[in-house]
Order: sequence, then structure tokens, then C-alpha cells
Amino acid sequence: MGEKTGGVSSVGRSAEGWLPTTEEKSWQKAGSKLNEEISSDSEPDSPAKKKNNEAEEEIEETPQEKKLRLAKLYLEQLRQQEEEKAEEEAFEKDLVAGRLKEDVLEQKGKLQRQIAKSLQPPESADIRVLRGHRLPITCIVISPDDKYIFSAAKDCTIIKWDVESGKKLHVISGEKKGMEDSHVGHTAHILSMAISSDGKYLATGDRHKIIMIWEAATCKHLYKFTGHRDAVSGLSFRKGTHQLYSASHDRSVKVWNVAENAYVETLFGHQDVLTGLDSLSRECCVTSGGRDGTVRVWKIPEESQLVFYGHQGSIDCVQLINEEHMVSGADDGSIALWGLSKKKPLTTVKQAHSRHGTQGLEQPYWISSVAALLNSDVVATGSHSASVKLWKCGEGFRRLEPLFDIPLVGFVNSLKFSNAGSFLVAGVGQEHRLGRWWRIKEARNSICIIPLKKTTTSDAQISDESS
Repeated sequence: MGEKTGGVSSVGRSAEGWLPTTEEKSWQKAGSKLNEEISSDSEPDSPAKKKNNEAEEEIEETPQEKKLRLAKLYLEQLRQQEEEKAEEEAFEKDLVAGRLKEDVLEQKGKLQRQIAKSLQPPESADIRVLRGHRLPITCIVISPDDKYIFSAAKDCTIIKWDVESGKKLHVISGEKKGMEDSHVGHTAHILSMAISSDGKYLATGDRHKIIMIWEAATCKHLYKFTGHRDAVSGLSFRKGTHQLYSASHDRSVKVWNVAENAYVETLFGHQDVLTGLDSLSRECCVTSGGRDGTVRVWKIPEESQLVFYGHQGSIDCVQLINEEHMVSGADDGSIALWGLSKKKPLTTVKQAHSRHGTQGLEQPYWISSVAALLNSDVVATGSHSASVKLWKCGEGFRRLEPLFDIPLVGFVNSLKFSNAGSFLVAGVGQEHRLGRWWRIKEARNSICIIPLKKTTTSDAQISDESS
């Protein structure tokens, strides 16, 4: 017998052409039947067959092939990660570049967000009125996060309000003159107020020459600044710092370091009582000088001042729009836009709130307050003309165009835009904040929160007003 391979005799498969034996025939039949069964159980598209094939491939993959496959997979993952990282960096770079451009324009005083064209007049029913002061409101400020309003009045009280609910969160009561030693708070009409840009400190000034510093979060009294010789009519924190500027009827501007509870210096120059003050991030401030007819920009490090002339009456309020432009109002009824590079107004609107009185004895409505939405083309003015007026600054601050009126009865003694520009707050009283010349009996001493509706958020654009 020849040698068998795989259980089949090699005899009969030789070159001689022998026929297979009976045993060989039966084995071949069985093998043929087995093959048929295997092929019938495994269809070409069967998942079981695919699985078996994959398993066979995995089994057949050599260690070197596996290493090569894993290395390629790792390199592909690295490539994808690098692409995603590059996309993120490009996105962040665009954001940073945009922010840097805004910061540069802001520092140059050329940042102007085009918001005016998207504003719509609010419905009277949407204006919220907060009542809490017994006497006319004289000044208001809004916290940097727009969550709180602080108001002060001739009743010597300070109230902290929650913007969302309209509820009083804290009341710092006032007292009568002579109670200074036993009472923590003001004992005279509060005329001015300011809050630091980080929301930490609140400063208030009154007719008794006193500046009080409070912890804004808790309304806890911290300390008192004395040094002015007359009423403190203006207060402002330098943006990004705890440096405080104060203006007074004693015709001086003082500089304080609130964090260190320290006096810094005094500046002189105005020829009449100071009625208003404002500042931004530069180490300088602007003041309105009442009947001396000037607006002044004080450069603190140089101890120098720029003098601007334009109004015919007493300049009672001033506000910076950006680092290079400001708006002011006077009792001759005019409002003026200024650029720091020119000593005369860029534009003036006379009788901005119209006139009142009998024929032949008509007088313009005094401008008692002005406000600007920072780095935008929107300003607001208040009087006792039964309305607040909103204006658009056009043509590179060379034109003031009226937008719409908001009905409010009484003396609008203070105006402030929220930092996000979503609402305007007005402090209203029956009397002017600086005097008691006459009363508007039908007015209510109140805080009015006026929502600023916009057509679409995409309408607000940023422009470089370099001209």
C-alpha cells in the first residue's frame, strides 16, 4: 500500500492511471457531501461568513502589520487633533483681534456702535415706576452688572433696588442736621453719587460738604471724606480703578484714593460753582462750571486743563460719550456735542425741549440731565418738559438728530443707561435737584425704568469715526 495523505490512498493517483478502490470511492462521496453542506450553510452575503472572514484576517494579521495599522491610526488622530486645534486658535485669534480693535478704538475715542437706528419707542405700559423716596430724587447709578440701581434724594436717604423685581434691597436712612455724630448716613440733601467699575465701592456726596464711601454689596458704611468747603455736586470713579474725582460748589476738583482711604490732590480753575462731573478710563475728568459758561477737561498727571466755551446759560450737566467726545446741557435749553480737539461745540441744539410760559414771556425748558450710552451714537436728555428725549449722534458727532420722546412728568434730575444698553433709568422729582425754584405738583418722586426695544440685534454695528 502506498503512503496515505489526509486519509486518502495515493495509490490510483499515480502516473499509471489506476482506478480508485471501493474504499476511495466511498470516502470521496462523503467528502463531496460534506463540501455541499458547508457551501449550502454559508451564503456569500451572510454576516456569519463576514465575521468568520474578519476573524480569520485578524488571526492572520502579523504583529508587524498590526503595529503599522495602529501607527497609521494614531497619526490620523494626531492630524485631526491638530486641525481642530488650528481652527480653535484661528477662531480665538479673530475674537482677540476684534476685541483689541475695539479697545484701540475706545482708547482713541473713535469707537461708535451704531445703535440709534435700531431703537424703538417704548410703550408707556412697559415703563416701570419704583416709589420709595419722600422727596425728589437727585442722582442714580447702576451697578456694572445691571442688576441693581442705587438712588439718592433730598430726603437724605439712599436706596438699593433690584432691577428684575423692582424691590428695595436696602435703605440707608437720612437724618436731620445736627445728628452727624450719632447717625451713620447723610444729614443733608444728597446731590451726587458714583459706583466703581468693579462694583465694590459706592460714593455719595451731599450739601454739607461730606463724601461718604459705602460697600456696594452690603451698603455698609466704610469711611467719610472731608475737605470740600461747599456742597459736593459731582462724583465719578475712574474706570478700572478706585480713584475717585469729586466736584464742588467751592469751585474745586479733588482726587481721592478710595481703596487706601486717602486724599490725593486739589485742582482749581472754574470761576463759578461746579454742577457736574464725569470720567472714563483715562487719568482725566470733565466738569461743567455753571454760570462761568465753560466745560473743562482736567489732565490729572499734568495738573492742567482744557477750557471749552459754547452755552449761553448755566451749564448744569455733562457726560462723556467716549474718550474723545462729550455732551452737555444748560439752563438756556441747549445741548451741545463736543470733541476734545476743538474748543467750540461740534454741534448745538437750542431749545432742545421746546419752550414754556405765556406768550411774550416764553422761556426754554432747562436741561437738567444728560446721559450717553457709552461708545455709541445714542444720548438722552431730561428736563421738566414732561418727556425724556433720545438723540442720535450723526456725521462723526457733528449732528444731533431727535429719535423719539418718552413721556415723564416732573423734573428729570438724573439719567443713566444700563451698561448693556437694554434699559434707561430716570430719577424724577417735583423739584430741580439743585434748588427749589418751583414745584410740579402732579409729578411723583420716583425711579423710572425704561426698556430700550430694538428691531433686531444685528442692526447694531461698530464704526470707526476717525474723521
